[in-house]
Amino acid sequence: MSKEVSEEGHTHGKDYVDPPPAPLFDVAELKQWSLYRALIAEFIATLLFLYVTVATVVGHKSNKDPCDGVGLLGIAWAFGGMIFILVYCTAGISGGHINPAVTFGLFLARKVSLIRAVAYMVAQCAGAICGVGLVKAFMTKKYNSLGGGANTVATGYNTGTALGAEIIGTFVLVYTVFSATDPKRSARDSHIPVLAPLPIGFAVFMVHLATIPITGTGINPARSFWCCCHLQQRESMG
Repeated sequence: MSKEVSEEGHTHGKDYVDPPPAPLFDVAELKQWSLYRALIAEFIATLLFLYVTVATVVGHKSNKDPCDGVGLLGIAWAFGGMIFILVYCTAGISGGHINPAVTFGLFLARKVSLIRAVAYMVAQCAGAICGVGLVKAFMTKKYNSLGGGANTVATGYNTGTALGAEIIGTFVLVYTVFSATDPKRSARDSHIPVLAPLPIGFAVFMVHLATIPITGTGINPARSFWCCCHLQQRESMG
């Protein structure tokens, strides 16, 4: 009992360090090479992410027999697996966002400045357009005939249901990102080798399993951005 009392009466300091909040508007960042290196990393990562995943979707849709190809499970693995790989590769350079929704969430939490957040989103959208451009260049006929793997609301669901599914899916992803990168978790679970990209990739995988049958899953606004461009181009061409 005395040991327990002494332990309770002893004040322990923090075994983790909370990073200071990022400034809202830091002009000095524009003079730092680390910002531009991070933008290059986000651009390349989003390009590779969209290339592999959209090519997988188009390849799946081109199969006439539903039992052929990777199936919905394979598509979910493509998205989750690529996020795991790319977050692992870019986490030390840019933080491995690869998603404007994640960047926006981290901006609201004061983890990144406004300048960095806006620059990341521009780089991510540009990378998405280039990644899909590669798919269109390599698979032109299938890409055009199958709609380029654009997200659509499935038959039997309305717009409200689709919106709710996307909101919940995006929340799961952003919540997992915050949990996996929490400094308190790193200190508390220091005996467990937690690899942050792993739970993030699995979150993407699980969300795709749940929402592919509803909307095709558009929890990454960069992916949805090129879809709007593609559909607008098709409508303008008649």
